[in-house]
Amino acid sequence: MQFIDQAEIQVIAGNGGDGMVSFRREKYVPTGGPSGGNGGWGGDVILQANENLQTLLDFRYQRIIKGEDGTKGGIKDCTGPSGNDRIVEVPCGTMIFDAETGELIGDLTEHGELLPVAKGGKGGLGNAAFLTNSNRAPERSQPGQEGTSRQLRLELKLLAEVGIIGLPNAGKSTLISALSSARPKVADYPFTTLVPNLGVVRKPSGDGTVFADIPGLVEGAHMGIGLGHDFLRHVERTRVLLHLVDITSEDPIGAYTTIQHELTAYRPELAERPQIVAFNKLDALDPEDPMIAELTEQLEAASQSQVFLISGVSRLGLDILMRKVWSVLDFDNENALDDYGIPLRLSNSTK
Repeated sequence: MQFIDQAEIQVIAGNGGDGMVSFRREKYVPTGGPSGGNGGWGGDVILQANENLQTLLDFRYQRIIKGEDGTKGGIKDCTGPSGNDRIVEVPCGTMIFDAETGELIGDLTEHGELLPVAKGGKGGLGNAAFLTNSNRAPERSQPGQEGTSRQLRLELKLLAEVGIIGLPNAGKSTLISALSSARPKVADYPFTTLVPNLGVVRKPSGDGTVFADIPGLVEGAHMGIGLGHDFLRHVERTRVLLHLVDITSEDPIGAYTTIQHELTAYRPELAERPQIVAFNKLDALDPEDPMIAELTEQLEAASQSQVFLISGVSRLGLDILMRKVWSVLDFDNENALDDYGIPLRLSNSTK
């Protein structure tokens, strides 16, 4: 499935039905009079959030969405049926903007949430509505009003509680495949991951938590370099950032500070979001290598937080890492410690 997180569409509500001009002509009714009914309302266009969708791909092929027109009024004062509303499903996390003004119209984050984006036209009046004492046989009616038409820009920001960040080749895709049933493409070259990957990771309680592998973060990503400008927006929805650093890279500490700078430059509050920092690819080094302890000490000084040692390939250290993730997401006591002596909650000062 192709991942598309931006789309532009035109929504056109249904037109109202025309009013009817008719007169009663019935046996034994000598003074018939006007009996034309009103036209029906046009159908609205409504967007609905669906948690089972993860992309705006459908809107690449369907750029015009139209509501059903109302029906013309009938005889015997019968109002024409209104047009059916057009309900269009979008992924949860979709933001809807007016493409011409840039105004934010709505932000659909809850499953089943509805947002009317185009109002159907009102039906025209039939000639029965124009009956007066001075005009007993009106022969005019109103046409139905046109439905609202507007150009919309859709922007998807993934809804994930945990965002996995890091430079290319930090092992983000490998980690999400180790933790969940997601099977992203994995290879040893930059920009293997071209789209965000989502995976549902089960808590010990059995509940599922959505993790997102955020690709394309490189130096200058906030200015549109690489793929980062397209995907940095997906970090905004996450509650916790899991920052992976490749311990085998030439400059692991520089890799960490590069990502921190990009987060701050894109949106300063992102750098203040709770982060869990981990050295990845520990399986590639000798466990007795003194460089591990040295680099860990340097990264802890740079991040001012506990640094976890893991391997996504061999699953080394993942149990301890996940205990920390669950505690940060679920626990409210900042001073509590888990069984390993690690604070259960990350405050900004200990991030």
